[in-house]
Amino acid sequence: MVAERVGLPFSPDVPLDKLDPSLLERLTPAYCRRHHILPIRVDGDRLLVATSDPLSAGAIDDLRALYGVEVDPLVVPPATLTSAVTAAFDAAASESSRIVAGLEDEATVDLEAAELEVPDLLESDDEAPIIRLANAIIFQAAKDGASDVHIEPFERHTSVRYRIDGILVEVLTPPRRIHAALVSRIKVMASMNIAEKRLPQDGGIRTRVAGRDLDVRVSTIPTSFGERVVMRLLDRTATLLGLEELGFSGRNLAALRQLIHQSHGIVLVTGPTGSGKTTTLYAALSEINSVDKNIITIEDPIEYQLEGIGQIQVNPKIDLTFAAGLRSILRQDPDVIMVGEIRDSETARIAIQAALTGHLVLSTLHTNDSFSAITRLLDMGIEPFLVSSSVIGILAQRLVRKLCRHCSRSVSPAESGLAELGLGYLLAEYEDLRVAGDGCEQCRRTGYQGRTAIHELLVVDDTVRSYVMQQTDAASLREICVARGMPTMRDDGADKVRHGITSVAEVLRVTAADAE
Repeated sequence: MVAERVGLPFSPDVPLDKLDPSLLERLTPAYCRRHHILPIRVDGDRLLVATSDPLSAGAIDDLRALYGVEVDPLVVPPATLTSAVTAAFDAAASESSRIVAGLEDEATVDLEAAELEVPDLLESDDEAPIIRLANAIIFQAAKDGASDVHIEPFERHTSVRYRIDGILVEVLTPPRRIHAALVSRIKVMASMNIAEKRLPQDGGIRTRVAGRDLDVRVSTIPTSFGERVVMRLLDRTATLLGLEELGFSGRNLAALRQLIHQSHGIVLVTGPTGSGKTTTLYAALSEINSVDKNIITIEDPIEYQLEGIGQIQVNPKIDLTFAAGLRSILRQDPDVIMVGEIRDSETARIAIQAALTGHLVLSTLHTNDSFSAITRLLDMGIEPFLVSSSVIGILAQRLVRKLCRHCSRSVSPAESGLAELGLGYLLAEYEDLRVAGDGCEQCRRTGYQGRTAIHELLVVDDTVRSYVMQQTDAASLREICVARGMPTMRDDGADKVRHGITSVAEVLRVTAADAE
């Protein structure tokens, strides 16, 4: 037994009855599972930590530095620790529900929407229920890996929803009467005008949750039942992924790497909001970043800080737009330029001019597929010869949820839905395929855990250029490229279905608009 070999105490169970929930505020479930640890309690200057991997000195050192005390490991079985981590964090997750229950019982607190005065909120104690509720909502969203938080008023209640793995999940329904106070607290945190409830507003919060630095972008709009709030959570301490970690097929990865190592030209990444375009661009920049290259970006917003790369934040209030910033970048002797988004013809023309004068330009467009990006540029009034001579590649992508590895199940190919993807001819090639299960604790009963991307990459070669010059429409260009052997997003999704990574339902969900 490992515990005996290293001279540490062993227990078949984790003593959750002795757990101090406050210790979990600095950690996330993912961190504890990854490093096989769970802090239990502090006695004096020593921290008791349950672990199934006592040889992981790095995690023990991290806890020692995080809590400022010496660590006493308690060795437990791996399965026991995994269950304990889930139970411990689930118990902590109920904090916001307890606060709401307290608010409902607290008759002395007047939280009626119209009665809340500005000084009341600004001068309130840090332990005020509304402050604790706002903090708990953001804290739990970060721990659950949510990308967005929606706080929406309705006639009789308020709905709090988290977007997790691209899907909205309702987590809380506070009483309607506390809605205005909750929104006002969030607006104070985001340095917004809490007296103005008639106009949309934008703001931001910088905070630290479980050892992670978070940027929270806050947007409010007035609705018939009150202000609606959406918060976008950006983890500034998150580790950037490499291109090889983004779900590319071998063919697409090799082709994309060849494109981003070109000395000039435009590479576009397309897809709807929240499809991972910025993550892909950052991964590409990280791959080509070196001391012999001058790389400058202009973004709105800057989501992650990139070492060795100059990053500019768009600021329309002082006329620092994408177009204006791009003009200035060209006077900075750049080798590579990243433009957060091509939103108008002016930005498109400057980007094309940069590509034609010896710069590699990376940017994004909001189009459904790679072929539509070309027609979008033409619709902006860009001449076909400029598009054909500057654009060298267009990557379209979507994010799909990955099957939970703990509860996914096998079915026969006929039950898998392959025929719905137009792949009925493959039914005879497989004995079984994986589909989403009924859900478990690990995946929050959804059957899915985590996300990956599906892609299609259009490499603009001489043949494609000739069709661009003829202003061929997107549908016809798609047919031509598919006939030449180019895999579409749905093809890439089908490949991930065959490998048990995602489900047919997920691929159909994100590619429905692209179906022929």
